[in-house]
Amino acid sequence: MLELCDVRKSYSTRQGHRAVLNGINLQVGRSEKIGILGRNGAGKSTLIRMISGAELPTSGRIDRRMRVSWPIAFSGGFQGSLTGMDNLRFICRIYGGNAKAVEPFVQEFSELGYYLREPVKTYSSGMRARLAFAISMAIDFDCYLIDEVVAVGDKRFHEKCYDELFVKRKDRAFIIVSHDSNYIREHCQRAAVLVSGRLHQFDDVDSAMAFYDAQAA
Repeated sequence: MLELCDVRKSYSTRQGHRAVLNGINLQVGRSEKIGILGRNGAGKSTLIRMISGAELPTSGRIDRRMRVSWPIAFSGGFQGSLTGMDNLRFICRIYGGNAKAVEPFVQEFSELGYYLREPVKTYSSGMRARLAFAISMAIDFDCYLIDEVVAVGDKRFHEKCYDELFVKRKDRAFIIVSHDSNYIREHCQRAAVLVSGRLHQFDDVDSAMAFYDAQAA
């Protein structure tokens, strides 16, 4: 179970404190797929960073009683001076993974070849995304966080990513944040809409879609 209780987040700006999230409550069980819709700037990425533990709430509580991933394919946490393989080993140490056991998978899946032993700062954005996705799949989680549509690499590699995440791990929980209603409809059992810092939850995706569309009317 993953549970958010009265989670709030605000930032200091030149105009004073700005509340981004205002009293978020959410429960996600094992194997449950939930989508979170919201316009650009609604706070979706802030919410998913807090769920992952990358950012702390201003107040409230987040209970993680299952292993929760970082946002899938997020490459912002890499240390640029380290090689791809060194970044993998470091991440495995943090998350309790076995680096030696997962190295062959990352080598095969990322298709980066000898670049895995080159500094990440020399990678193109596409190479960084491939490495990030491969590492995300190499470490086992109960709940995967997806910030917007996962589209890594060319069409063939994109299909490979889709199979690895949504087919091979279909028994895991997913939290998908997006403004793409079709993506939410395809992968989620229920959905919520983030508006003005508050999360409006619905028992089915269609009801959430209707509410989301009404906000734009």
